[in-house]
Amino acid sequence: MMRLRPRLGTYILALHVPLFGCAALLLPARPLLFVGAEGLLLASLGLGWWLVRQALEPLGYTRRFHELLQDQHYANRLAAPASRELDDLVDTFNTMLAALHRERLAIGEQQGFLDRLLEATPVAVLVFDFDGAISLVNASAGELLGLDRPEGKRLSTWADGDAGYAKNLDARGRTRSRQLAAQLDALPLGESRLLTDPDGRRYRAQRGQFYDRGFARHFVMVEELTAELEDSERATYARLIRVLAHEVNNTVAATGSVLDSLLFYRDQLAERDAGDFATAIVAVKRRNASLGEFIDRFTKVVKMPPPEPRPTDLKAVVDDILWLNREQCSSRGIALGWHRCDAVAPLALDAQLIEQALMNIVKNAMEAIEAAGQAQGTIRVELANEDRRVRLSVVDSGDLLATGPARPLFTPFFTTRKGGQGIGLMFVREVLQRHGCTYSLAPGAPGETRFDIWFDGRVDGSAVHAFKPGTN
Repeated sequence: MMRLRPRLGTYILALHVPLFGCAALLLPARPLLFVGAEGLLLASLGLGWWLVRQALEPLGYTRRFHELLQDQHYANRLAAPASRELDDLVDTFNTMLAALHRERLAIGEQQGFLDRLLEATPVAVLVFDFDGAISLVNASAGELLGLDRPEGKRLSTWADGDAGYAKNLDARGRTRSRQLAAQLDALPLGESRLLTDPDGRRYRAQRGQFYDRGFARHFVMVEELTAELEDSERATYARLIRVLAHEVNNTVAATGSVLDSLLFYRDQLAERDAGDFATAIVAVKRRNASLGEFIDRFTKVVKMPPPEPRPTDLKAVVDDILWLNREQCSSRGIALGWHRCDAVAPLALDAQLIEQALMNIVKNAMEAIEAAGQAQGTIRVELANEDRRVRLSVVDSGDLLATGPARPLFTPFFTTRKGGQGIGLMFVREVLQRHGCTYSLAPGAPGETRFDIWFDGRVDGSAVHAFKPGTN
């Protein structure tokens, strides 16, 4: 198809060619008039071409403006026109280019800030493309889920067990990552939910959407709340116990004093009644003392002193615990002893606190075996050097954690044992966290439950540090 300029030129030429033919008829009779007519026609033809160029000049500027937009050369400007009539048009085009250039700079700065923010934030962020495949994963999300080059893949693919997603994860890490990915993939749009992984860590996750080029794209944000919730539980537990301890201790003290006073009236009673009276008073005093001891066990967690780390032989501490529980385990048909014992240098520990925590762990292992109804159970202890850390493991055959997360066991008042108070593992958690240890209570080999504790291998005192959220 011919463009507008050639068509207009053809039209003007078509108008003038017949006129040139008519003027040629004047040549034999009136040569001067022929020359004048030809001059006028040539002038008219030139004027027509000039007017066409002037009329089509805005189209030229429009074409150049389109080329600048297409090539995204927003910093360029259109040259000043030769005709004043086009000044407003060129100024408008240049103003638009300047505005686009400013917007592009602003968007680039915002995108750069957003990229740096996504990399620095502890919140895990995953962005999906129009087809639901992962298009962006920040550092926190990659570490949380253990994803390796997940771009272009779906979360459901990893949740279904695609091993190509995982990077440097052991079997338990892959299981935790897959289950968390499955929960995130099933998260409805616009909802915020509290999720839990197999280790009991708790996360707040929400799925939202934004529009890109007119189409909706989804994103998921995941924030770990384990440390914050544990701090809140700890604070709530402390406030509750302080109130209960105050009221109960006051009542126990007052009641004990009254009971002691009542015993003075024994001699005023008949001999037949005096024995029953004294027996009743002593029974109430014993129950009163038991109530005081009951509250003391709860306040023990709240009033736990700060650790005083000193070089400690961890093997010797464990040997004492094994010796103290030897007869009790033997009477229950439980085999208790070392399964592995590497040579370990002294560690910076508060021996008394660690000993109490380990006593609770061994006691819980014995109770788990009894609860499982096993006539012959085993509790084995492992002490292993692992790079710069030392692992202490207590493995029992109770297998009470085959289903469900273990982490609720560390929350106040939560227990699976009939008649339990839910403070033993909370005390263990406090001791280990104050020593900067990482730990895991989870199913091990089939039919086993493992309590693994990792200690810093240094003895210079730096092994005991402030607890860092998310390390357990």
